[in-house]
Amino acid sequence: MAMQLEAPSRGITILSVSELNGRLRSTLDETFPSVWVAGEISSLRSPASGHLYFRLKDAKAQIAAVLFRSNLRRVKFRPRDGMAVLVRGRVSLYDARGDLQIYIEAMEPEGVGSAQLALQQLKEKLAAEGLFAAERKRPLPVWPHTVGIVTALSGAAIHDIVTTLRARMPQIRILVRPVSVQGKQAGGEIAAALSDLQAHGEADVVIVGRGGGSIEDLGAFNEERVVRAIARCTVPIVSAVGHEIDVTLADLVADVRVATPTAAAAVVVPDLRESRAGLVRTFDALVVAVESVVARHRDRVAGVGRRVRDPRERIRAQRLRIDEFGERARRAIEAMVRLSRERSRRGAERLHALSPLAVLQRGYAIARTAGDGTVVRSAGDVAAGQRLDLLFARGRATVRVEDTYD
Repeated sequence: MAMQLEAPSRGITILSVSELNGRLRSTLDETFPSVWVAGEISSLRSPASGHLYFRLKDAKAQIAAVLFRSNLRRVKFRPRDGMAVLVRGRVSLYDARGDLQIYIEAMEPEGVGSAQLALQQLKEKLAAEGLFAAERKRPLPVWPHTVGIVTALSGAAIHDIVTTLRARMPQIRILVRPVSVQGKQAGGEIAAALSDLQAHGEADVVIVGRGGGSIEDLGAFNEERVVRAIARCTVPIVSAVGHEIDVTLADLVADVRVATPTAAAAVVVPDLRESRAGLVRTFDALVVAVESVVARHRDRVAGVGRRVRDPRERIRAQRLRIDEFGERARRAIEAMVRLSRERSRRGAERLHALSPLAVLQRGYAIARTAGDGTVVRSAGDVAAGQRLDLLFARGRATVRVEDTYD
């Protein structure tokens, strides 16, 4: 049964939905103009407008949250689903749908600094692109003619690099592109300097770095534009940021990373004094080795000479062997000739024994029909009165058949 609503008595205010939501929003705006809320990001959406919409939740509750693009620009990291954050904003009501939500003005990752998180996210992004891969690292030239240097002129790094280069290879040509190594402008100057040296085209290898400092001082070497400028450079890059503990993104993308500017100078050029000393040692070792080889061969030749007999004796022995082989061959040929003659004689005798002439000499005759000369083998082959030719061992005769008998 439907419940009946009584008509409101006079004096009671009746609100529309819009009016109710408006009062609620005003109350929320006055009560919660700025609050800090800790929670976990969930159901994150990023439409084409550039704003972020998500749910901020804990184990028991959740609230809708909005981070407009203008405020998102000030956030140093990229929010993701599941990330624990600490936000500051105002709590209000979206009148059109009656949704309670917090409009975020600032955001920090909970438990880690935003700068550190932003650096980690940039590192993951660049690693996914393959900028830190070992296979893209290029070898340093063995004997460079020109070394480019990107660092500050006022620090100790430039002095250490130049002094070490001159000491190891006095004739080396040095191109210095001075830059700021810390501060907001440092990253842009370093990236521009690398592009300038590449455009100049004479540097065989480039050293980029500074003489150490805190992690905050090294910020320029963690900027994305510096990392990409190093990756784009067509000549090998040596990173010498000068900090043992902290590894910058410039260290990871560079072809070679060293701990100090002095070490960078030592790795890009050989020490001529050590090279000369090494050549002398190598030459001495080669001389000793050659002399040893010559001595071994001399001894081997002498041993062979003792074992080898007079060549004339070998020639005489070979002549005797040739004569012996010749005699053996002559006797073998004569034997083969005799054997062939004997075989021919026996074959002729057998053929003669089978010859019709031999049969005729034993008193036999061969009868042939007169005319076509067909040999008569049977009495049935002829008829009475037929003429036959009889062939004897000597001569022949023509006869006439008087009668035939089987």
